[in-house]
Amino acid sequence: MKVTSDADFAADALSPGPPVLVQFTAAWCGPCRRLKPVLAALAAEEEGRLRVVEIDVDHNPATTVRHGVLATPTLLVLKDGEPVKSLVGARSKRKLRQELADVLD
Repeated sequence: MKVTSDADFAADALSPGPPVLVQFTAAWCGPCRRLKPVLAALAAEEEGRLRVVEIDVDHNPATTVRHGVLATPTLLVLKDGEPVKSLVGARSKRKLRQELADVLD
C-alpha cells in the first residue's frame, strides 16, 4: 500500500493501469486504523490487478476537496483516473471484496 500526497496524487492514482483504491484517512480516525490491515492484505492479494493508495486528509486538503471527501475513511475507486465507485466507512475484507467484485473483474 502506497502513501501519497497532493503533490504525487496524479502520478500515484490517476495514471493508466489497474484500478486504484484510494483510502482518504486521518491519524485520529479509529475506523481508518481498523481498515488499514484490511487494505494492506487486499493490496497484497490483488497485486497487479488493484493498486491501493492512502492519503491523509489533514495534510492533503487539495486532493480531499477535489474529490468531495466529507468523511473518513472514504474509499474511492479510480479507473484510468476517473472515479467509478465511492464507499464510506470501515468494513471487513470479505465485504470489501464483494463491493469491489465488479471493479476487479
